[in-house]
Amino acid sequence: MTVIDIPADSLFGIDNLPYGVFSTENSPRRVGVRVADKVVDLAVALGDDVFAEPTLNPFMAQGKSRWDDVRARITTLVQGEIDDAAVLDVDAVAMHLPFDVADYVDFYASEHHATNLGKLFRPDSAPLMPNWKHLPVGYHGRSSTVVVSGTDIVRPCGQRKLAGDDAPTFGPSVRLDIEAEMGFVVGVPSTLGEPIAPDEFADHVFGAVIVNDWSARDIQAWEYVPLGPFLGKSFATSVSPWVVPLAALEAARVDTPTQDPQPLPYLRGEQKWGLDIDLAVEWNGDVVSRPPYAQMYWSPAQMLAHTTINGAASSTGDLFASGTISGTEKNTRGAFIELTWGGAEPATVAGEERTFLQDGDEVSISATAPAANGGRIGFGEVRARILPATQADR
Repeated sequence: MTVIDIPADSLFGIDNLPYGVFSTENSPRRVGVRVADKVVDLAVALGDDVFAEPTLNPFMAQGKSRWDDVRARITTLVQGEIDDAAVLDVDAVAMHLPFDVADYVDFYASEHHATNLGKLFRPDSAPLMPNWKHLPVGYHGRSSTVVVSGTDIVRPCGQRKLAGDDAPTFGPSVRLDIEAEMGFVVGVPSTLGEPIAPDEFADHVFGAVIVNDWSARDIQAWEYVPLGPFLGKSFATSVSPWVVPLAALEAARVDTPTQDPQPLPYLRGEQKWGLDIDLAVEWNGDVVSRPPYAQMYWSPAQMLAHTTINGAASSTGDLFASGTISGTEKNTRGAFIELTWGGAEPATVAGEERTFLQDGDEVSISATAPAANGGRIGFGEVRARILPATQADR
């Protein structure tokens, strides 16, 4: 039998217990929970076949009372002796996409990010569009291009009309960017025609992951009028392998910034779902930004309420992301287009000047939040490297 040593300062202590899908050379994909530097095989430890599935979806669909019951069982289990066969070193397993992504929606919920991009994209107009403070602006992405941390990203190609060009050209993106975000995973679906109210958020959402919404800014700038992002966003979205349960984020819950004007009634709720999560963005090993999620204008509960208010159904495995997280200071901007102000103010990265991503660059985004015991819990990281374009000659 094994007793897991859980250091007091571990980001993966009993206040966290995030779920992921792992495999080894000798076993197929299955569900585990991270405890300190170990992964506990839940199918073995709990004797429950739902955790022998290659995805979290069947478990997530079972609902909040089941999530709470399993979390209580795991909390007791990991503080005692566990079957040796159920405990693996985290470095000895391969991590996979933790859930089958049904739909993917990305929002634009940071007032600071939206203001900065408004100034960059529309310098002669008001930074925020007239609707921005009345609803969480978002767009639908491609669920098939959501990938797990560690998956290399091929530089996308597409149409772009560069400054000084008379006509659009085709080629690899030359303004490849990141967006540091948080994402939320739906467990319990909703019925077509029945919206989810903000205070029903915790009955439907299973947990949270870190998201990197890769963005080809030159392709985006040419295509986004009048219908918004398309090919400049849909080539890849990366997520962290560990899903932190909503229950682990109780100590992180805070009020959102003051929303003025007051949102319409369907976007109001009694429960506070702002979240005090701190992110760190590494570019080739250097931390270049520390975006604060607590400053996000729209809460995830409001995002889900808005997604379903027209009667759209949600599904188990739906992923909706917050949009870029940016604060008031330059070193809290969650996208390189902001950090370098459209390329006009290069950043120094590992001793070299950078504006946008070059082939071979590696980006890692990590995140932590307050824990119930006064420490902190971690989300792990979402990491990827940029590979050269493969469609450049078309």
